[in-house]
Amino acid sequence: MSPQDLAFSGAPARRLLRLYHLYRLSIGLALLVLIASSLDDQLLNMAHAQLFRYGSWFYLGFNLLVSLLVNRPRHLLQVFSLALGDILLLGALFYAAGGTPSGIGHLMVISVAIANILLHGRIGLLIAAAAASGIIYLTFYLSLAHPGAAGQFLQAGGLGALCFAVALFVQGLTKRLQQSESLAEQRAAELANLEELNELIIQRMRTGILVLDSQHRVLQANQGALSLIGKNKLVGKILDPFAPELIRRLQQWLINPTLRSEGLQTSPTGPLLQPSFVPLQRNGQTHTLVFLDDLSQVAQQAQQLKLASLGRLTAGIAHEIRNPLGAISHAAQLLQESEALDPADQRLAQIIQDHSRRMNLVIENVLQLSRRRQAEPQLLDLKYWLHRFASDFRSNHASDKYSLHLETSSGSLQTRMDPHQLTQVISNLVQNGLRYSAQRHKHGQVWLKLFRDSDSDLPVLEVLDDGPGVQPEQLQHIFEPFFTTENKGTGLGLYISRELCESNQARLDYEPREGGGSCFRITFAHPRKLS
Repeated sequence: MSPQDLAFSGAPARRLLRLYHLYRLSIGLALLVLIASSLDDQLLNMAHAQLFRYGSWFYLGFNLLVSLLVNRPRHLLQVFSLALGDILLLGALFYAAGGTPSGIGHLMVISVAIANILLHGRIGLLIAAAAASGIIYLTFYLSLAHPGAAGQFLQAGGLGALCFAVALFVQGLTKRLQQSESLAEQRAAELANLEELNELIIQRMRTGILVLDSQHRVLQANQGALSLIGKNKLVGKILDPFAPELIRRLQQWLINPTLRSEGLQTSPTGPLLQPSFVPLQRNGQTHTLVFLDDLSQVAQQAQQLKLASLGRLTAGIAHEIRNPLGAISHAAQLLQESEALDPADQRLAQIIQDHSRRMNLVIENVLQLSRRRQAEPQLLDLKYWLHRFASDFRSNHASDKYSLHLETSSGSLQTRMDPHQLTQVISNLVQNGLRYSAQRHKHGQVWLKLFRDSDSDLPVLEVLDDGPGVQPEQLQHIFEPFFTTENKGTGLGLYISRELCESNQARLDYEPREGGGSCFRITFAHPRKLS
């Protein structure tokens, strides 16, 4: 016999068994009260008074012992023995108290009902058969010893039939309860699986999801929201110090819910986010559901479209300028070769040549925009790539006047970026740094410093020089097209470099160095961010 033969198992079975213990102990105490008050002889038609008294004491002691020993039934035999023992003891009391008029037969019917809740099938019917047989047999035995008990056969037969009826009814009801319990467990398992699936989907979503209360305390946050805000843990904390711009957008939305929120950045190196808000009613309280969408991919696509449109426009303009410029340059060259030209006119022809070459350089840089192909990001090991770049640059620009230094942190640093466009960006920044460093020192120097940012966990490359730096009033213009501080500059180098970085979801910024010099910082995208 195994625990599977029980109608109920686990916590429900233990609860039913405790109630069964409590019921039997209550019956035992009631019988002792009846004996102690000497009402047993007055209320009951005793057949054996002494047997009734000893039996009552034994019934209470037996049930007290069983309630202490049998709390967690592990086998069907334990429950069956308990129910059968209860029926036998009540049967003895039934006989001693004079049969059906004592009412103990009804207690046997109740015990049959409780036993059939715990047991099922033929085992439960066996308990009912034992109770019915005992009632009828003991009534027959009483009729032999006490002829007056012969009139109890009808009541005894009714009690016996009631035992079977109660057993069948309780088993049917128990079966339906089992089915309901099984269905409830199945639905609970399905609901738990569905909740787990929803939780997994929400956690894996790139869209950040936050639930805020009226005090801006974070009640829930998925992994996307933590990554976009740049924090490892937000649940249970007030959001104001971590994302003040987001709270400002929330307050604006509360004033005017129809207003579309502007994009924001939670950190200087963080992605551009588009917040949206939805009111949420939970347990009678009004909370706010916040969605954070990363606009970096949209910005990347817009950047590609902008480059393509700008390229088509500049290609047409540059082509129309280049042909007449070539004719002017060629004519100036022929005029300069004439022997009849005096020195003053030759100087003017040389000026035409110099400015023609400068204009041609501008056109070449502008045409780079039209030739710009769409970025094809690849997974790059930045340390390996940077060492190879430094080696190639030193071999192609071997000179005693310039030097390139490289410093990399330990560990793997990877990103996704077009290697050809990255080469163009770094080459431009390094050449600018060497040129400006050489203006203050006899020996121009540039340092390349690669590391992982501790706050954003993103790879960062800094291009540092010890030149004069950028004047404060020029900082807001250095990335604008055609802005330059040199007479021979085109003003397109930094503009193109930033455009290329943004097309690869990287970010190019300028920071002044302490003690003089410049620092151009490239913050690369996460290696799994780009598709």
